[in-house]
Amino acid sequence: MNKDIIPLQRPTFKRTLRRISVISVVITMMLVWLLLSIASVLTLKQYAQKNLELTGATMSHSLEASLVFGDSTAATEMLNTLGKQGQFAVAEVMDRNLQRFAYWSYIPGEKQDTLNSLVSRWLFPVPVSQPVWHNEQMVGVIHLTARASLISHFIWMSLVVLTACILLAAIVALLVTRHLHSDVVTALQNITDVVHDVRTNRNFSRRVPEEPIEEFHHFAQDFNSLLDEMEEWQLKLQAKNAQLLRTALHDPLTGLANRASFHSSIAALMNDSHAKTSSALLFLDGDNFKFINDTWGHAAGDCVLMEVAKRLSDFGGKRHIAYRLGGDEFAMILYGVHSENEVQRICTALSQHFVRPFDLHNGLYTPFSLSVGYALTWEHTSVESLQELADRNMYLMKNQRAKTSS
Repeated sequence: MNKDIIPLQRPTFKRTLRRISVISVVITMMLVWLLLSIASVLTLKQYAQKNLELTGATMSHSLEASLVFGDSTAATEMLNTLGKQGQFAVAEVMDRNLQRFAYWSYIPGEKQDTLNSLVSRWLFPVPVSQPVWHNEQMVGVIHLTARASLISHFIWMSLVVLTACILLAAIVALLVTRHLHSDVVTALQNITDVVHDVRTNRNFSRRVPEEPIEEFHHFAQDFNSLLDEMEEWQLKLQAKNAQLLRTALHDPLTGLANRASFHSSIAALMNDSHAKTSSALLFLDGDNFKFINDTWGHAAGDCVLMEVAKRLSDFGGKRHIAYRLGGDEFAMILYGVHSENEVQRICTALSQHFVRPFDLHNGLYTPFSLSVGYALTWEHTSVESLQELADRNMYLMKNQRAKTSS
């Protein structure tokens, strides 16, 4: 049963770094927030406790006279005045016999919420007691309970401000880490691009640019050195392949394209409908090559073959291509010809090109001629019929020359 294979979606290095940064920053900032919150609340508890004790000490001096003279009304008014200023939630003054002398309690406009109750019980589990002294004798005691609503409001505001600062610090930290990661991400991206280009396109000329990070810089240098060796190896391989291709498609003695190259070219020509309408094939064969070999040796024959190849190349130039098929057999493909008369004129001119005697490089010269037969590509539908006609015409020319010379 065929099932579609879903490729694994791997996160990029950049995305991974960002995820690591976000996780580390979030965890760090949460710990910082928690520790600062605990430290702030503990500090606030100590501060509130000291402040309530200071308030009690101040009130003890103010209530001294009321306790000495037994003026509970004045003491109550004082408690009422200070209580309305938010100094405390409950104040109770006891005389020297520990009997209630004055009392004041804050009555909130609405029911106290749970947070205020928790804050009050945690910060001030027991009321603050402050003795009142007169002439080094205790004349009373003040019991004060803190007003938790103001303190809880301050705690809320502190936590909000602290949270906002932590969030701002987290955003700044993420931006800074992203900026600091940019060099690492860019370095890896440069290396990845070069590796991908080399692997996919075999572009061994690519190089990794210099990197600002030491480890990546050394890696880039080593990788570039490896690419230098690979590029050199590739160039040598290409040169060797080109040499092998030239050896496979060219005759080693004359340097002309060989029979394999000829078959490939003539097949391509016959498959090209446009080029086929203006081309022709020439077959050329030596008339007295065996006599030269038998008389002066194969070295002289090789000199003649090389001179034939040179004269064919000079005659054809870049327009007409010459081939050595083997022995003293040659071929030439004519391009840009549009009539049989034009082909015949070229054949005549080519024959004239071989009138001059050949230098055997042994102090001797010998005449050498080629019999030429042609066939017009636009008159044929197959390579075989084209070559057959050119070969037949070449042998007709050779027979006529043999009869003439005899």
